[in-house]
Amino acid sequence: DNPLLMLKAYLNLKKLPYRIEAFDISNISGIHAVASMVVFEDGKPNKSMYRKFKMQTLGPNDFAMMKEVLTRRYSYVTDENLKENSTESLDIKPDLVLIDGGKGQLAMAVEVFNELEIKDVALLGLAKKFEEVYIPGRSDPIILPRKSSALRLLQYVRDESHRFAITYHRTLRKNAFLKSELDEIPGVGPKRKQALMLHFGSLDAIKDA
Repeated sequence: DNPLLMLKAYLNLKKLPYRIEAFDISNISGIHAVASMVVFEDGKPNKSMYRKFKMQTLGPNDFAMMKEVLTRRYSYVTDENLKENSTESLDIKPDLVLIDGGKGQLAMAVEVFNELEIKDVALLGLAKKFEEVYIPGRSDPIILPRKSSALRLLQYVRDESHRFAITYHRTLRKNAFLKSELDEIPGVGPKRKQALMLHFGSLDAIKDA
């Protein structure tokens, strides 16, 4: 069975969700907070369309950070900006946007889309604990069959957005740690730091030397 057709039927979508975009926030106490955007087309990840965002929101507030990234992404979705067959991710309007979370997270996404006057993109929230699907205008969740291809696709998209955010977050933390450790060495400037890392390969090797 085709998961896109199943999703359209289960959620009563107006059109086939050919292009799905999903977002995830990764932060520890608001430090090096980032957001990921992953893109699935025809049920498969299109990694060339993925995007990473450094969060400007201060403090560990996932709701505010999600609002920020959705606003930054979809404020670009105007008729004059959208292009057919573009290779630039932000030039294309999705059919479906997946938010990781339940009623609260979905309500915040609906608020952003209302503010931006975007009406023809389907929104849904996937609450992880019981894998409940929430859609605007309906208070009760939709429970998709556990083994359905539709639910498996949503889980795949959600998990991929989480993986991409975590990977980016770890990279920023690692780079910040290396920078702070090497900055403590007197007389080591940017070029010397780069040369040391190229020569020794790791901070531990530099310390041993």
